[in-house]
Amino acid sequence: MAEDRTDGPDNEEQYKTTVKRKGEHIRICLQEQVQSVGVDTGFGRYRFRHAALPEISFQEIDTAASFLGKSLRAPLLVSSMTGGTGEASAINRRLAEAAEARGWAMGLGSMRAAIENERLADTFDVRREAPTIPLIANLGAVQLNYGYGVDECRRTVELAGADGLVLHLNSLQEVFQPEGNTDFRGLLARIGEVCRYAGVPVGIKEVGWGIDAGAAAALAAVGVAFIDVAGAGGTSWSQVEKYRSSDPLREKAAEAFADWGIPTAECVRDVRAALPEACIIASGGMCSGADAAKALALGADLAGYGRMLLSGAAKRDDYTSGLHAQMEQIEFELRTAMFGIGVRTIGELRATDRLTER
Repeated sequence: MAEDRTDGPDNEEQYKTTVKRKGEHIRICLQEQVQSVGVDTGFGRYRFRHAALPEISFQEIDTAASFLGKSLRAPLLVSSMTGGTGEASAINRRLAEAAEARGWAMGLGSMRAAIENERLADTFDVRREAPTIPLIANLGAVQLNYGYGVDECRRTVELAGADGLVLHLNSLQEVFQPEGNTDFRGLLARIGEVCRYAGVPVGIKEVGWGIDAGAAAALAAVGVAFIDVAGAGGTSWSQVEKYRSSDPLREKAAEAFADWGIPTAECVRDVRAALPEACIIASGGMCSGADAAKALALGADLAGYGRMLLSGAAKRDDYTSGLHAQMEQIEFELRTAMFGIGVRTIGELRATDRLTER
């Protein structure tokens, strides 16, 4: 169990460091070029064969789905992004309000900050804004090698009022992060222990470099309930950390990893082939509802959207119209893709044979 860090000068310094880091992440993602370079999501390799005579009505298309035992109006997820600052708190609440209104699931940003200092816990507290949707708490898996265990995982879920917990894998980010923790030895067994005793479904997500079939199979074998592949083609966290770095070596080396990772589409396809019964979330560079349709046809159960929603949620004045409009467009594009191939339900979309490689 992690030591109590709620009092004392060391904790105050840690609090300031955490708030600074979280604030920098938001600013960099909004203002800098952090997109992967030289690698894309892979969805461009696929196209749907158009059905000129769909034999369905657009109005009868039903995108209903479920996740963590709760109903969704669409198989869509606000991906884990932020928390730990006043600005992040406002962003999380805006995202939660929008997700609740539109019937999406939502993942929270890494909640280690809330465990280390409960003054930051309310920046992740969005259950009042999102009382009915599936909500996912979040911790870095590597923290299981730095004093965290089942108790901290349960506390994370409790603080968020969450329906599940995701442990994120971010090995390359930790290498480039000034405060990084890079001991990833023996994590599989520790993840299995959390799965057995956390009391809620436990999932795994990458942060933008992807999960391959072998890793997914190993994780499923120790009890992981869902896998968010978070593939390459969207935000590169080595690029994000490059802008925070005061180390010339790491700052320059980050450029060598701008094209690192497994494309999201490839992750979904390969993990589904290896694990026919797994719950798979496709995230990493998702930028349209057409991408979601392709991801679902490749084998995903949900599609997650992250940084593309951040700018709308960060706007204080018109976030409601802007953020909701973005989400509505994604839904419309998903429904239109379904109409274009003549499928009425998400189940039919996932079973379609009309997705082909170019």
